[in-house]
Amino acid sequence: MSDIVQFIRDLPKVELHLHIEGSLEPELMFALAQRNKIDIPFKSVEEVRAAYDFGNLQDFLDIYYQGMNVLRTEQDFYDLTWAYLTRVAGENVQHVEIFFDPQGHTGRGVAFETVLDGITRALDDGKKKLNVTSKLIMCFLRHLSEEDAMQTLAQALPYKDKILGVGLDSSEVGHPPSKFARVFEKARAEGFLLVAHAGEEGPPEYVWEAIDQLKIDRIDHGNRSLEDDILSERIVQDGMALTVCPLSNLKLCVVKDMQKHPLKKMLDLGIKATVNSDDPAYFGGYMNDNYIAVATALGLSKQDILTLARNSIEATFLDDAGKKRLFDNLEAYALKAA
Repeated sequence: MSDIVQFIRDLPKVELHLHIEGSLEPELMFALAQRNKIDIPFKSVEEVRAAYDFGNLQDFLDIYYQGMNVLRTEQDFYDLTWAYLTRVAGENVQHVEIFFDPQGHTGRGVAFETVLDGITRALDDGKKKLNVTSKLIMCFLRHLSEEDAMQTLAQALPYKDKILGVGLDSSEVGHPPSKFARVFEKARAEGFLLVAHAGEEGPPEYVWEAIDQLKIDRIDHGNRSLEDDILSERIVQDGMALTVCPLSNLKLCVVKDMQKHPLKKMLDLGIKATVNSDDPAYFGGYMNDNYIAVATALGLSKQDILTLARNSIEATFLDDAGKKRLFDNLEAYALKAA
C-alpha cells in the first residue's frame, strides 16, 4: 500500500454531497424487496451490479429510481441510512451533509413523514453511537415542475428542526436552475440554506443562474464552471465551495479519464473544491475510494489532500463550534502524519 493511500484512509473526512438513496447497495435492495414482497427485475445481486453500467446521467437515473421502489417503510429508510453511516464511520468520516429526494417517494405513495422519520432516526443514532454528526438537505427533482417542488417545500415547513436546507438534483440538461427561482426564493425566506446541482452535464450558464437567481450557498458539482474564466473568478471571489464527485464524474462520462479530472486545476485556481461520493452504491466508491482515485490519477500531494479536507470543513453548514471540533481533529492528524 502506498504512503498516500494510507494517509487518505487515516484522514478525518467530511462528506457534503451524498444522495442517501444512492447508497442503496444491491444486497440491501434484495433484502428490502423480500421484506416488502416487491418484485424487482433482477434475479441476483450480480444482475443488479451489471445494470450499473451506464453511459450518462439519464441512464443512471432510470435504474436509480427503479431501485428506490423497494423503500417503503420508516424502517427501510432507517436501515438505508444506518448502512451508509456505519460504512463511512469505518472510513473515518466524521460529519456528513446528506441529500434525500422526497418526491421520489411521495410520488409513489410513501408519506413524507415516513421518509423523514426513518432517515433522521438513523442520523440521530449515528451521532450517539458512531460520533458522526450530520445535517439533512431536501432536494427537488428538477425534471418535475416548480409547482410540484413548491408543494414539497410546503410539506417540509413543519420540520425545519430536522431539515437544514434545500437542493436541486436529477436530470440537469433542459432543466435550468431558473426554472425553480420562485421556490428557492420561498425556501430562503423560510430560513433554509440553499444548494443546487449545476455544471455537471449542464453548461456554465446553469452555474451562473444557480448563483445569481437561486442565490445558493454552495455549488454541487460545478465542473463546467472552469469553461468560463469570469465564472471561475467569481466563485473564488465569493468563496463558494464546489462539492466535487470524482468517481461519479468518471462513471457518468462527465470526465473520460481521471487523469484529466479538473480537481487539481480547481485547487490551483483557488476554488474551494471538496471530495465526495455522490451515489456510492452505483458509482463504485465511497469517500476513501474517491480520494484515492483522484489523488493517484492527478498526483496530489499530502498538502493537496489536507487542503481538500480543510475546504470540506469550511464548506459545512455547521456552527463555529462544530467546525472547530473537525478542524482540531484534522490538524491533530496533520501534525501526527507530518
